[in-house]
Amino acid sequence: MVFLKFAKCAHSLLMKIIRKSNERGHASHGWLDSYHTFSFADYYDPQWMGYRSLRVINDDLVMPGRGFGTHPHRDMEIISYVLSGAIEHKDSLGNGRVIRAGEFQYMAAGTGVQHSEFNPSKTDPLRLLQIWIQPDRKGVAPRYAEKNYAAAPTGKLNLVASKSGREGSIAIHQDADLWLAKLDAGQSVGQPLAANRHVWLHVAEGEVTVNGSKLSGGDAIAISEESEIKIAATKPSQVLLFELN
Repeated sequence: MVFLKFAKCAHSLLMKIIRKSNERGHASHGWLDSYHTFSFADYYDPQWMGYRSLRVINDDLVMPGRGFGTHPHRDMEIISYVLSGAIEHKDSLGNGRVIRAGEFQYMAAGTGVQHSEFNPSKTDPLRLLQIWIQPDRKGVAPRYAEKNYAAAPTGKLNLVASKSGREGSIAIHQDADLWLAKLDAGQSVGQPLAANRHVWLHVAEGEVTVNGSKLSGGDAIAISEESEIKIAATKPSQVLLFELN
């Protein structure tokens, strides 16, 4: 863990926290290879239980024809982003879809939902990011949504999810914005940050510099009490930016 610049922050007394890829939890089950940014399943670290309302970021590699059998969830906002391959989703709400690379899938588990997720390919592995955000209230009606960013332009921040569903984003039950940036080498983007907001930025792929800190695929950085987030890519990259209350 790399700490930079002392300041007030809910996770610790720091303005910046860098979470390196090789510091994450790791689980290898043969059919599943998973890296856990925060404590999950058998990986437990009391220093990494989440960041504000962000509870889980799992980087999962699922082998062909394998997946997660039917299982329940309650009171959690669940977002999946497919990086490569495809995932076949079925749930107790009656949804059944194959989600492909570049697509986001959302479920509000709320009062309870059961679902399964499988890699339908017989030859190609599936790589996805599984994200959990704690809702701002319990007992909401379960809900499902999708958003396709496979053709999203590079060099800009695309709003994927927000509390209000503004700008065509997925509406979620938390005061949190999720942005996706696809960047070619040499491209950069910026985002103003309000005084009462906090950022967790996860590098899904590539290599970027964020407010002067160099990050590679799997790395992440928490930023508070800065007026702007500046992201510059040195390689083709994808980053997820969470703006949290």
